[in-house]
Amino acid sequence: MSAAPYPLHLDVRGRRVVVVGGGPVALRRTEGLLRAGADVLLVAPQVCEGLGEHARSGSLTWRQGTWRADDLDGAWLVHTATGERDVDAAVAAAAEERCLWCVRADDAAASAAWTPSVVRRHDVTVSVTAGGDPGRARALRGALALALDTGALPLRRTRRGAGRVTLVGGGPGEQDLLTLRGRRALAEADVVVVDRLAPTSVLAELDEDVQVVDVGKTPDHHPVPQHEINRILVEAGRAGLRVVRLKGGDGYVLGRGGEEAAACREAGVEVDVVPGVTSAFAVPAAAGIPVTHRGLSRSVTVVSGHEDLDHETLARLEGTLVVLMGVSTLPALAAGLLARGKDPATPVAVVESGWTPRQRTTRAPLAQIAAVAAERGVRAPAVVVVGAVAALEGPVLAGPGAGPAGAQR
Repeated sequence: MSAAPYPLHLDVRGRRVVVVGGGPVALRRTEGLLRAGADVLLVAPQVCEGLGEHARSGSLTWRQGTWRADDLDGAWLVHTATGERDVDAAVAAAAEERCLWCVRADDAAASAAWTPSVVRRHDVTVSVTAGGDPGRARALRGALALALDTGALPLRRTRRGAGRVTLVGGGPGEQDLLTLRGRRALAEADVVVVDRLAPTSVLAELDEDVQVVDVGKTPDHHPVPQHEINRILVEAGRAGLRVVRLKGGDGYVLGRGGEEAAACREAGVEVDVVPGVTSAFAVPAAAGIPVTHRGLSRSVTVVSGHEDLDHETLARLEGTLVVLMGVSTLPALAAGLLARGKDPATPVAVVESGWTPRQRTTRAPLAQIAAVAAERGVRAPAVVVVGAVAALEGPVLAGPGAGPAGAQR
């Protein structure tokens, strides 16, 4: 029975690695080495364009000519990819004499070392070999990449290191509208700080010992003020925990994500951002309303209904107006636009609870929308769309089981 190879990851930062060969295979090997920080010496009479660009930029050293045994002096590792079996064998033999590991691209069976198929996600690196079958290794790599991206594999650390806060936009509500990067961040999390409108069903997939902090807000009721949310994020990050701040929509679209990122940076806590599908565009789409449409609207403006709005400027807009958090202020919005000259017949649509089984759309002209919404008992969360596109009734895009999604008026 033949011995199994011994797997090992190498730190080649600043260390000399020799690549012999100038074609596409040598380019692939070289680019991987450069990403790992190696000091690459490339030896070849001629090189392909990609290698030439690296040589011209100074990211590697190119010695133009045929290889010599002394090219290996001072090297830690050798890759040979000349496409000529005799040359590759000679390079490998010279490396063997110098007790250097040599990766042969031409003949895996004759090689002393192999480059695996690799999946990298943040600080996780998974290497795959498959008995000398590169197609099999690539297929396994793809399956592992998908499992990592969807959070299906256990990514949480068991040893604490540097803490980090990741601001994740959860999308408009359906779990499958959360991005793959967001799912991966949740799979790594020790603490999840969650909003009411986030896709909370995904929390059931977390390990039992993941701490979930609910800071959800309802209209006119903010039990956990923003400064306290910032403190929670910073303290957990400083404690060496991986923290996910899970919001609905996109945290950088009227979601105070910028404030939270700034608080983390000021406290010296590493922070990164995973954008989400913003409800400003996704919720109208769920009701069949495109926020831009050729011949009707070439621009879109998104505002918060909680702010003091400049009705005069908004009334002059020719494109689409999308209002988030605007249910309670809908009468004031409509009155303000009408008073500044907005056409009373302008179509308006209010889409409640987008991408959920409770989704419902209410439509009426601007002059009547406040009364119709009150009559129907329209409630938050909802997105208000003002403009010609609000009259469009395309395919309803609501998620699985969203029976009331097509309810219109």
